[in-house]
Order: sequence, then structure tokens, then C-alpha cells
Amino acid sequence: MTLIDKTVPVAPMTMEQREQFERDGYLVVPGALSSAEVGYYSDLLDRLYEQERAAGRVSPAGAMHKLSAVAGLPEVVGLIDHPNTFPLVWSMLGWNVHIYHSHLDVHPPIRVPKPYRFEWHQDGGRQNREIETTPRPRLSVKIAYWLSDVSEPGRGNFKVVPGSHLRDRIDGPPRRDIRWPEPEGGIEVTANPGDAVFFDRRLWHTRTDNYSDITRKGIFFAYSHRWSHGRDENDALFAHEAFADFSPVQRQLLGAKLATEGQVPGDHQWGHYPETTPLYGFLQEHGLLDPGYPPLMP
Repeated sequence: MTLIDKTVPVAPMTMEQREQFERDGYLVVPGALSSAEVGYYSDLLDRLYEQERAAGRVSPAGAMHKLSAVAGLPEVVGLIDHPNTFPLVWSMLGWNVHIYHSHLDVHPPIRVPKPYRFEWHQDGGRQNREIETTPRPRLSVKIAYWLSDVSEPGRGNFKVVPGSHLRDRIDGPPRRDIRWPEPEGGIEVTANPGDAVFFDRRLWHTRTDNYSDITRKGIFFAYSHRWSHGRDENDALFAHEAFADFSPVQRQLLGAKLATEGQVPGDHQWGHYPETTPLYGFLQEHGLLDPGYPPLMP
């Protein structure tokens, strides 16, 4: 199903967006998805949720957090290089990128209060322990597409501390089950259905509990350089009949092998063969290659 307006020109992030992103660690993209797209993707997510619930693959509270988004729901592939959001990714990380992690989320209203747990974190897992620089390097960025109305706090909103992506630590408890004051400056990010949030993986953030009457629904894609190992499991997707219709750029983003004869797959992931890397070719064709982001090698 074609929902994206192909006539909209593709453009890199603006200087104002870049300055805000570097300052705050995140951007809200209002109306990233049209109302038709919101309805389409919401219906797909509802259908998948009912299948997962019937199979007993949701939490006791009825929440779904399904990893490898496109493998789980191939029809959402149009979101991974959406013209209203994907330019933010390559503007920050360049052309040698893939999706290393993604998930489909449905969180129904919570009727019984959950036990307390301090969930504030930076993305990246062991990266935050094993990389010695300060502040930690960006390494990845993430797009959250909102399909439900989180325009008011208390609906399972994304909560952040603006500007905290440049801080390696925030004050927290010795154990996550010990009650602790919320980080100073934390805010719940509000968004309408169809809005997207683009954020730096280092931004200290958490998902708040949804005690409203609205089911929280979102789709999330995290992008990193191809030399960073992916978490998504897409092998079955590459054999799926839908994969034949994916564009070369979409195949790159999903981690399909791109090496051609005489090219080493590992070297390809390291960006040694830009001429056969689809996103490089796309940006070159449209005059969008920017030597400043990321800088060219000397």
C-alpha cells in the first residue's frame, strides 16, 4: 500500500533542527505521518496485538513489546526510510547506517498500580560501561512514531531530561526497586497521533506508566553505523515474499548483505565500498552528500 507522497522533496535537517538536537538531545516532528498513515499503521498494530495476545505472547498486564519490528510486521517497512524523518538520521550519522534495534509497542491502560521501579536509562547497554570517553559518543539515534494520543501527560509518555545526552550519569538508587526522586528537569514529551520523536541514544529517558483510558501505541526504530552489531533478528524476513519489494535502501537498513563479487562483507559494513552502498548512491544522486556530517576521512 502506497501512502507516502513521493512528490515531497527530500532535504537534510535544517540548521535550526541541528542546533536544537545538539542542545536538547531530541526533536519532536509534528505531523510526521498523515492521518491515513496513522490509521493504516494503527490497524496493523492492532491486528498483530490480537494475534500475540491470542498466542499468550503479551505480558500479564496485556502489554506487547515485540522486537524486530519489520520482521514481525513487514507492512511497516515504509516507516524505516520515511521522507519526513529518515533525513534526520542520515543528517546526523551519514550514509553507512542500518537499523540495529526496533520494536512494536502496545501498552493498554494499567488498572492495578505497578510495583515501583526506577527505569531511567541511556540506550546502548554495555556501550555505556565499555566505552571510556566522556561524554559518551552518540553511536545511535532513534525514531519513535506515535500512533496513539499522548498529547497530555499520564498516557505512558516518553519522559526525558533535556540536554542530558552530554551527561554520563544521573542520580539514581543503588537498586531499581528503591524509591528515588525523579531526575531534576525531567519532562513528559507530549505528542499527537502521527507525531514522531527523534532522539540521541545518550538522552536519559524512561517510559512512564499508562494510567489513562487510552492504549499507548508506538513503533520505534534505532539506527547506528553498520559496523555496530545489530540486535534485530531479520533472517526470516529476508526469505519472506514481501522482501522482494523492498527498496535497496530499505534492504541496507534491515541488514541484508550488500557485498558484490570481489567485495568483503565485513569491509562493506565498515563503509569501504560506498559506490555499492544504496544510501550513499541515493544521497549522491540527489546532491545530498554532506562532507561535514560525518566528516570525510583525511
